[in-house]
Amino acid sequence: MSLAEDPSQLSRQTARQLLQIGAIRLRPEQPFTWASGWKSPIYCDNRLSLSFPEVRLFIKRALSELVTRSHPHVEAIAGVATAGIPQGALVADSLNLPFAYVRSSPKGHGMENLIEGHLPQGRKVVVLEDLISTGGSSLKAAQALREHGCQVLGMVSIFTYGFDVAEQNFAAAGLPLHSLSNYQSLIEEAQEMGLIGAAELESLQEWRRQPDRWKQG
Repeated sequence: MSLAEDPSQLSRQTARQLLQIGAIRLRPEQPFTWASGWKSPIYCDNRLSLSFPEVRLFIKRALSELVTRSHPHVEAIAGVATAGIPQGALVADSLNLPFAYVRSSPKGHGMENLIEGHLPQGRKVVVLEDLISTGGSSLKAAQALREHGCQVLGMVSIFTYGFDVAEQNFAAAGLPLHSLSNYQSLIEEAQEMGLIGAAELESLQEWRRQPDRWKQG
């Protein structure tokens, strides 16, 4: 399915595939703990899609179309380490564009690079990420590219939780964000697949409203 045909249906199709391969797991009664300390009923690891050729191809094609439709003047793709690196490389290869990636911190030896790859100043870059939560690490990568002299057109990701704080952070940075799928599509697909019932749905909706306070203490 093309983005031009039905973006909302593509969003749900993406969510369904991620649920089917276990890249996204829903467990309201046995919450996961994120690195931030937040309790979460959902865990997302889109790196698993790389192990499933059909899903990998679907995501590569969908991301490539999302990049070109959102940013037709793109000249290079930059992945965010680490999960954005393989997805970004696949998209760059599909679009026949240069690829680089941004480390979370400068390499501690050699050239001590923060950005790995050849990106001349002024290059129009789209940043690729697998998952957006608060947007902190993604925006840090975008800022590094701007300081390097690149023109960052926007960011594209596979999935976003759609947190208000993330939307505010991206707006403040003046960086457009486009994602293949989102939390609402995920919930709709999970219901249709029979993975969650009324009680789980209520808990998932409560977490989405206040993720930092959900089941704390």
